[in-house]
Amino acid sequence: MTDYAKRRTMMVDTQVRPSDVTKFPIIDAMLDTPRELFVPDAMREATYVGENLDIGGGRTLLEPRTFAKMVDALTIDPEDVVLDIGCGLGYSTAIAAQLSEFAVGVEDDADRASDAQALLSRIGIDNAAIFSGSLAEGAAKSGPYDIIMIQGAIEAFPKALEDQLKDGGRVGALFADGALGVVRIGHKRDGRITWRDAFNANAPILADFLRQDTFTL
Repeated sequence: MTDYAKRRTMMVDTQVRPSDVTKFPIIDAMLDTPRELFVPDAMREATYVGENLDIGGGRTLLEPRTFAKMVDALTIDPEDVVLDIGCGLGYSTAIAAQLSEFAVGVEDDADRASDAQALLSRIGIDNAAIFSGSLAEGAAKSGPYDIIMIQGAIEAFPKALEDQLKDGGRVGALFADGALGVVRIGHKRDGRITWRDAFNANAPILADFLRQDTFTL
């Protein structure tokens, strides 16, 4: 029988801590959350490798390093409410819920959203909810949010999500630029988001976040 708890410890010790992620709440959440449950059954043996995992339906489980560093850079506080976009089967929402007051995950496939909610309940996460809807539209009815994070690369950050971020709130997103990518952390002040580069990373682009080029004659 596979010892997933041992693999989780190895993941944290070899992929997370060496990436300068040392905050105890993040470490504890990643050690306590059974990551292997949040992928299709056939992929469980690959759960703890240090790479992005295609979990189907256009969703990616971000590599532990990228995800942990983004969460670390966002500085999620216990009183924060988090919006987690493209949460897949709910792993990222589970981690966010353990660091915050409440976490809201958004998925555009109703069956996947239902599966994610069931998995959160299975592991005892009761301060999180998964909604089905457009990723780019977020979940305005449960907002505004202190934190927004996106589980995949984007080319553009939509106005609808910008409007759901509280003034003083923070957003983490992996911006794609050709074959390269950079995770940026945005801070909203006076209704405007100012971005700063945090670290380099790569992931597939979420279809809802492709840049909409316009042409004029």
